[in-house]
Amino acid sequence: MPSTVISKFFYDAENRMLKIAFVSGIVYEYKNVPEKVYEEMKASGAKGIYLNQYIKGKFEFKKVG
Repeated sequence: MPSTVISKFFYDAENRMLKIAFVSGIVYEYKNVPEKVYEEMKASGAKGIYLNQYIKGKFEFKKVG
């Protein structure tokens, strides 16, 4: 299901990094994210809500764009 705030996201399993691009154009990289979290987000019907509940504030991140 499309998100109103997240335009796309990618997971790098080798580096355990989740990259999230927002519709605003801002991109964040979240470090040490388990693949299970990525799979659950991918399956979620509300990706923005999932992000806020299970990723934000739980993983180190940096703004990259």
